Amino acid sequence: MPEADSETKSTQKPVAKTALDAAMMKSPQRFLNRELSWLRFNERVLEEAHNIKHPLLERLRFLSISASNLDEFFMVRYAGLREQLRAGITRQSQEGMTPAQQVEAIEKQSAKLMEAQQACWKDLRESMAEEKIDVLRMSDLSKTDISWLREHFEQNVFPILTPQAVDPAHPFPFIPNLGFAVAFQLVPEKAGGEAMVGLVPMPAFSPRFIRLPERSKKKAVRFVRLESVIAQFMDMLFPGFSSSGHCVFRIVRDSDIEIEEEAEDLIHEFEILLKQRRRGRIVRIHIDGDAPEQLETFITREIGAEPRDIMVLHGLLGMKSLSELIIEDRADLQYKPYEPRYPERIREMGGDCFTAIRAKDFIVHHPYESFDVVVQFIRQAAIDPDVIAIKQTLYRTTLNSPIVSALMEAAEMGKNVTALVEIKARFDEETNLRLARDLERAGVQVVYGFIDYKTHAKVSLVVRREGEKLQTYTHFGTGNYHPVTARIYTDLSLFTADPALGRDANKLFNYITAYREPPDVAPDFEKIAMSPRTLETRLVELIEKEAAAAQAGKPSGIWAKMNSLVDGDIIDALYKASQAGVPIILIVRGICCLRPGVEGLSENIQVKSLIGRFLEHSRIVCFANGDNLPSPKAKVFISSADWMQRNLKRRVEALVPVENPTVHRQVLNQIMIANLNDDEQSWEMDGDGGFHRLRPPDRGEGFSAHRYFMENPSLSGRGNALVVSIPPRLAPRKRGKS
Repeated sequence: MPEADSETKSTQKPVAKTALDAAMMKSPQRFLNRELSWLRFNERVLEEAHNIKHPLLERLRFLSISASNLDEFFMVRYAGLREQLRAGITRQSQEGMTPAQQVEAIEKQSAKLMEAQQACWKDLRESMAEEKIDVLRMSDLSKTDISWLREHFEQNVFPILTPQAVDPAHPFPFIPNLGFAVAFQLVPEKAGGEAMVGLVPMPAFSPRFIRLPERSKKKAVRFVRLESVIAQFMDMLFPGFSSSGHCVFRIVRDSDIEIEEEAEDLIHEFEILLKQRRRGRIVRIHIDGDAPEQLETFITREIGAEPRDIMVLHGLLGMKSLSELIIEDRADLQYKPYEPRYPERIREMGGDCFTAIRAKDFIVHHPYESFDVVVQFIRQAAIDPDVIAIKQTLYRTTLNSPIVSALMEAAEMGKNVTALVEIKARFDEETNLRLARDLERAGVQVVYGFIDYKTHAKVSLVVRREGEKLQTYTHFGTGNYHPVTARIYTDLSLFTADPALGRDANKLFNYITAYREPPDVAPDFEKIAMSPRTLETRLVELIEKEAAAAQAGKPSGIWAKMNSLVDGDIIDALYKASQAGVPIILIVRGICCLRPGVEGLSENIQVKSLIGRFLEHSRIVCFANGDNLPSPKAKVFISSADWMQRNLKRRVEALVPVENPTVHRQVLNQIMIANLNDDEQSWEMDGDGGFHRLRPPDRGEGFSAHRYFMENPSLSGRGNALVVSIPPRLAPRKRGKS
């Protein structure tokens, strides 16, 4: 895929780079469309599959991730717009596009993306063959291979297949979301029999790629696709028939969950909706490009699809499953294993988390530093006889979560344990429902939060009796309490014994547990800000303060890092700050609806995106506060919230100040500057929504933030580390008012 060609450009008209009057600040064209911005993000993910600096099988992983991302996008975002279209809704989004216009633009841009995925798979398949990993066609196999496959099919595949005839007496079967099926045009071998269509749904839990035994002196690893094997042995599935043609198709269904506002029983409501998700409306049918026209027409008609649901693909369907080809015995084609460091501070304290936190605040930088610290914090609280209470939010985690086990152990030991389980965490609802029941059986007080507001804040609060007083120990995180994603996502875990932050954390929990609906008045927090009540207001006030400083001729600046930037109120505040002369650098991994670098609107704003080995997930915001960034005077915050309408207006989120000097320096002078310095995995955004890579893969090694953090200890974990400087390309610029 080209790096910055027309495929990565917005479908909207570009903003002319001339001086803009005040009317521009009221024009919807000051925003980019969030859906098209997300598709451009997924194009950047796909580009990493072409990046020769990554090992070959890691490039395959990026292709698989881009396909998985696109599936979820169609299941949720695109599906929602299609429902609006069916309902006749014509209301425009913030950039001025109707649902119909968005659907049309998405279909056009996503079609190009899927074509690029197929081209990428073709290139990777050839490269894999050179490394003796072959994905073969049935025509490539020897008679010995076919004989082995037949035996394998009889023993391991045939018993779990359910071949079905489709005729007036046998209606078209239900194909679940993301389900595959092989359809056959069946011709009777005996005269007088009737032709029919046969359907074989592919089993959900069977490997997509079947590994063949080694037959060659070259010791190549060889695979064939399951659908090819089913087609090869259709005579066992439909005896008495031959096939005059067949095809593979795949279903993508609407998987968004809408909660009834007045649901009496939230748990019961979700159990019903989770069952409905599996039967959601079709939003996409991917059909093999080699499908006979008659068979394609039959499938489309019988399944009840709309014409725009059909997507004909020439190549491999369901590329998410390509991750199966990342095999353990070819570790030489993958990243070298990385073992996270355990923070020296806790090790020096003999593993005692409470003693380490009492000494001074510290931040653990995942995945470079071990998530075991977070687990140890809760485990120690569970068994410590002086700990009397634990409060914990759970948004995403695993069924075998060590944190959940520790909470259950603490409750069984008689401690007062409260778990705020967010069952509305998309695609983790079932897991969270099961966790909630397990926790309740162990004696944990389980709270589910508000019906209309997700609880997305990541907070743990431990109350410990120390002498004559109660001491609080608090953990604020930017990521989930999830031991698996903590090895992949870059996130921050702040541990503090600050009494004010402990009181704030307790007020946040009480805010959620004490009310059915969020009260209009937020708690009287001492240090943190919380959405949906105060977080956005606080951010706007801090942005406006920088604008006022710039207008007064004083130093100013804003650095921020997040996953997505969509909220119009925040974007407008940033535009006004830029026009006042505030230099602003934003690191936005995914969606960005702000147009950077547009003269008269945003010429002092720069936006970059990092895509690499780890998924950038931490949210950080820094304000100059009277001095040039970076400086000890800067106001630094970490947060669970992206700058999106849903996070700032419809979720419970936390914005937490970083005040300890060492931690402040770590976040500002180490983490943020390393991210700004990165040119190896970075893309820079233009005012039309397009991106260009800062350092093409063929230009040799540059500076990689991921590599830097893997090789250098954190400041709060050990006390010293290299601090890099801002590159001239990202140095503060002042082209606005002075």
